[in-house]
Amino acid sequence: MSVAAPAPERDAAMLDRYARTRDPAIRDQLVRRYLPLARYAANQYANSHEPFDDLLQIASLGLLKAIDRFDPRRRNAFSSYALPTMSGELRRHLRDRGWAVRPPRDLLERALIVERSATELQRALSRSPKVAEIGRATGLDRGAVLDAREALSARRFMSLSTTARPNEEDDETILDRCFGATDDGYDTAEQRATLAPLLARLPARDRRILRLRFEQDLTQAEIGRIVGLSQMHVSRVLRTSLEHLRSLAAVTA
Repeated sequence: MSVAAPAPERDAAMLDRYARTRDPAIRDQLVRRYLPLARYAANQYANSHEPFDDLLQIASLGLLKAIDRFDPRRRNAFSSYALPTMSGELRRHLRDRGWAVRPPRDLLERALIVERSATELQRALSRSPKVAEIGRATGLDRGAVLDAREALSARRFMSLSTTARPNEEDDETILDRCFGATDDGYDTAEQRATLAPLLARLPARDRRILRLRFEQDLTQAEIGRIVGLSQMHVSRVLRTSLEHLRSLAAVTA
């Protein structure tokens, strides 16, 4: 991306006047004229997963600092001074405040170097660069590159309610996948152990009707056809059997 440079003579005169007078109106004019340079600086970090508007705001802050600190007497091009100043502000922002979990500072610096190098290599190669290629471009060994790429994963966190497989119909969340559900097997086993001796005291027919109703989830009419009773008779058997079980359970409690 190329950046159109403002007219050098006129800008040099404005920068000189601002350095002498600190006139806010001149400062505002300089900001408007060099805002495309701030946009260019922000665009260099567009792949950092930070919103571009936030990056542009940070770059604009760097532009203001560059305007305030620039010394026209050094006869250097303002853009050559302002661009590194804005890039420095962007790097500090990404290093210090752009991370969900903040690694050590030296690791943060390497992570940003690796990220920028990987982006440049991907543009040049038209594919994802290999670890060795990033290492050659940055001067880092394989382990340092891998550590830096691992640190980059700490930049963002995901909500536990996020769908684990966003491209599939399955609505299982990360929470569902990572954390176990309540296991009611122990309660069920305990209930069975408690009911077994109580059920043994019922007539065989009544036990069968209870199992058909509560284990196989059959309707009273379906149970009646199986055991040869009317639906009303099955209803009475269920009612009296449950009352009998409650009485036995109260006695043995």
